[in-house]
Amino acid sequence: MDLAAFRDTGHTKPEAEQITFGKYKQTHPCNVKEFKIYVGLVPDNMTQVLQSGLKNNSEPETFNITHVNSAGVPVPTRYVKIEPLSAHGQSYHVSIWHIALKGASDPTYVEKITATYEEHREVTVLRHILKHLRQRRLLSPYASIIERSDIQLENPLITRLHESLVLQGDWERAEQLLLSMSDSGLFTEYIHSCEPQAIWTRLTGTDADGDIPSPRGGHAMCMDPENQLVYLFGGWDGRKSLDDFWVYDIQKDKWKILSHSTALEHNAPGPRSCHKMVFDAKTGNIYLLGRLNDDDVSVPMARTVTAAALAGQPGQVNFNPATGMPYMMAQSPLRQQFTPTATPQIPSSATRTYCSEFYRYQTRGLDAGKWVFLSFDTASSGGPPLMFDHQMVMDSEAQIMYVSGGRVVDGNWEQAKYSGLYSYNVRLSKWKLLQPAAIDPNSSGSSGPRIIPPRFGHSMVLEPKTKQLYIFGGQREERYLSDMHVYDIATNTSTETFSNFTTSGGPDPCFTQRAVIDPLYKEIYVFCGLTRNPAGSSKNTVLRSSTSNWVFRYDTKPGKWFRLDKHPDSPADQIPVPRFAHQAVYHPNSKRVFLHGGNAGGIGGASSGNVDASGPSSADASGNSSARQTPSPPGERSGNGVAAGEGEQGDVSPKDRRLDDLWMMELRRPGVQEVVRQARFHVRRQQFREMCEQDSPVKALQFLQAEVSTVVDHSSPSEAENFRSLLTHLLAPPQLHSSLSLPARLSRTLSTSSDRSGSLSPFTGSRDPSGSRGEGNSEAGSAGWTSKLPGEADGESALDVDADGDTYEHRGTAETLRGIIDPLEIAAAKALTGAPTSESSTSTTSTAVGVDSGGTGDPDAALLNGPISLTSERYKQRTEVFNSLLRFVSESEKEPVGDLLDLVNQGGMDEIVDLGVLERGLRAA
Repeated sequence: MDLAAFRDTGHTKPEAEQITFGKYKQTHPCNVKEFKIYVGLVPDNMTQVLQSGLKNNSEPETFNITHVNSAGVPVPTRYVKIEPLSAHGQSYHVSIWHIALKGASDPTYVEKITATYEEHREVTVLRHILKHLRQRRLLSPYASIIERSDIQLENPLITRLHESLVLQGDWERAEQLLLSMSDSGLFTEYIHSCEPQAIWTRLTGTDADGDIPSPRGGHAMCMDPENQLVYLFGGWDGRKSLDDFWVYDIQKDKWKILSHSTALEHNAPGPRSCHKMVFDAKTGNIYLLGRLNDDDVSVPMARTVTAAALAGQPGQVNFNPATGMPYMMAQSPLRQQFTPTATPQIPSSATRTYCSEFYRYQTRGLDAGKWVFLSFDTASSGGPPLMFDHQMVMDSEAQIMYVSGGRVVDGNWEQAKYSGLYSYNVRLSKWKLLQPAAIDPNSSGSSGPRIIPPRFGHSMVLEPKTKQLYIFGGQREERYLSDMHVYDIATNTSTETFSNFTTSGGPDPCFTQRAVIDPLYKEIYVFCGLTRNPAGSSKNTVLRSSTSNWVFRYDTKPGKWFRLDKHPDSPADQIPVPRFAHQAVYHPNSKRVFLHGGNAGGIGGASSGNVDASGPSSADASGNSSARQTPSPPGERSGNGVAAGEGEQGDVSPKDRRLDDLWMMELRRPGVQEVVRQARFHVRRQQFREMCEQDSPVKALQFLQAEVSTVVDHSSPSEAENFRSLLTHLLAPPQLHSSLSLPARLSRTLSTSSDRSGSLSPFTGSRDPSGSRGEGNSEAGSAGWTSKLPGEADGESALDVDADGDTYEHRGTAETLRGIIDPLEIAAAKALTGAPTSESSTSTTSTAVGVDSGGTGDPDAALLNGPISLTSERYKQRTEVFNSLLRFVSESEKEPVGDLLDLVNQGGMDEIVDLGVLERGLRAA
């Protein structure tokens, strides 16, 4: 749409931080549905800072506006542009009812950030110009700008690398500089940005008696990172809830049983599954909340079944006559906690109270090894109700715990209820509701913040640096979710990062996936559980036939998804089978993930071929769940799912395989030595390419075999193919090179000297200025180079005549500039050889360089065949190699990304200074 709303925020140029949309008093088809927001200092140059959507209700909505750029510099704003994309009603015009902006408008502060922003823009423009000048070999204006402005284009090591590699062709010094750059940490950011690969190892340690935790799913785990201990509690083994408590010592590879049954201990939790535990690294305490145990889903039974119960009338518990169990339990694809009785029964009038118990286990101090019963019911003190398959994280620095979502346990399985987002202040022992569980995704709180849709079986991780919660995936009603939300703790606002991360390259919608975070690498590692088959019914729940692990990198917005592939060094048989209802914890110092247990059985609609038959298994008469799906009405059993209780108690369900295996996953990225090796390959490849042109084929081949081959990873198909392709340079026919030119004053001198000597060009030897092998133009009867392109007609000339009557080859501006030796190169060459720089010492200069001037009598003409004899093509090649090395360097240490030419607006060329004019003007100056 072309409609756009502008607002001039005034001459003070405030810093806009938030925008609030007011709405009509009721839903309206003209309400904006999707929109974009731009900000800027002038209307003709604005930057998009937000794209989002509004709900069709009467509640105002507030959005955060990006008010700092990628360099962290605050951006002052004078104009705000709102571009509506669509309305809630089709074919309706868009209406914006009210806008409110929030930000900093203090004149002193605004003046300060405006000055900082203008200085940032000035420096950024000059750095782009410096980069462009150096790429075009305009070294004199390049050096002049640096000297006058005192601007640093890049790290000094990179500047020296450019001099050695591009200007001098000093390959040995260039490789030494690569080592210096690695020692200075210039490659660290690149190493962090590389996609990691997984090496899986199965851990087989036991306790002193040779025991390990029994097969289970829906258990809880947490990590003590300082002591490298993994704690495990509870779960569901297919027949009953568990209450055993274990600890695994990573360094010793040993399990230890802390309690065979915590129910027998004072103030300790009883059997449960689908609960959560977090570890407080500051105090060494473990907090446990939530549950789903046998009593929560078991229903008091009578001796007979009424017709109303069998018919599934309202107010009655629906029964399956074949199994004698409530349909909710029979249809649960994950954990069917029900032991069938001989005679179907109906519930009695007995009632049950569901309380959310809260526990703490102490691992340090005098009370180490003891449980503390913190609360009989957290809901009574402003906390969450009893729920299961929620998520918990701990901010140890702030001593605050966060609890998200989960399905409420209240005995009513016919209607799904969900818990909201809560915080628990450890110091104050106080709960706080941050966001309610809004069933309607379009609803919001009275204050207007966006509410994260309720869910259970999802993932939540804490970004400790930015104090943000990433909440994604899970299930609501019958739907598996693939959205991601970021909750900002400081502002109590949430943003939807992805409405469907599957369409953005992420995993399929999944349930009971597990996630851990690495704040240093800004990555979230996701280990998928159950998924919905996109090609089938929404109820077609499957377990992937191959392990589905993913990485979400959030260093840029909105972030990037990619698969977590297996490392080539990882043994083929060392990889965990696909599973769900498992648990995973992360040790940030060693960058290792520990994964335990779960269920490897298929779910309704999944064929038996969907599960690897290898690995440990556990047989029982029930399905498995780390959580429970919503009830299905009678007759909606999908696929070939096997309901619990079919057959006699104790029969083995072919769709049920609980696991007791423990795995360790190490993440491998290229090390510093690997980065240096790849960089050396780039350098030696160019060195070989130039040897093919100026040295004997035998010498070049020996260098390829002895020096280039040693820095090639021959196990990499791409590198091996690249290495083999280098032979084409050795076998290729000689290439024509464009002539090399001196600066204007020197060119005039050479032209006059050539006329006196009768020579057409200083290039009269058997080589081109760079020493390339070739025979030149055979038709001319000499070994010189021709200006004609292959296939060019004889009557057509590629030479133009300038204002002084001198002829020159017509080439593009960039190619021409790269083919002209800069005066700084001449001075550097003379300094390198110890030759005098005065014009009176012509004979000494020629002798020092050691090259015949071709009879011109001009000492600078000898430099065309001397150590600085870089043609335009070769300068461009070396620059490309230099740029390829910069991809290993941190963004803050190298020249700015992007090309100055890309900044030219193709639609407004008449309003922009011609870069060619700028270059010629700078060079003439």
